[in-house]
Amino acid sequence: MSTKSYIALAAASLISAGTASADVVGKVGVDWIGNDIIIDAVADPQVKGVTCHVTYFDRSVIDRVKNGNWFEDPSNNSIACRQTGPIEIGDIDLSKGGDEVFKTGMSLIWKKLVVNRIYDKENDTLIYLAHSRELTDGSAKMAISTIPLYGQNVLWKNGKPQ
Repeated sequence: MSTKSYIALAAASLISAGTASADVVGKVGVDWIGNDIIIDAVADPQVKGVTCHVTYFDRSVIDRVKNGNWFEDPSNNSIACRQTGPIEIGDIDLSKGGDEVFKTGMSLIWKKLVVNRIYDKENDTLIYLAHSRELTDGSAKMAISTIPLYGQNVLWKNGKPQ
């Protein structure tokens, strides 16, 4: 098991209720020292029928020793979300900040990869934002993916927002 896997496992035990868990669906080696790109599938716990695929960089032990900064992975990530079944929307936060759908550790303590879901009522669209959150220094690296709901047969458990 890689250092990243141990960190992710430890972080998973600290994740608050209501956030999704991820399944590793891909792992691509990018160099001879063991650095990898990991692809996780994340099902939104409050929006059935939507799956996001999130990528992130997993530094190898050799890279950590060679370059220092032992306990942290880069903030580079990407996200793509798609409808993977009938959409059923549960109790979601309709504020501009939305809901935190998923998070995992990118360092031993301070850095997290976070996915937020935001509902754009005016355009009837779900927005998924992947970004890094750090205690001291925020990162400008982010990615978004959208799920348009217009014209879809969407079931809102609490009724569609007006």
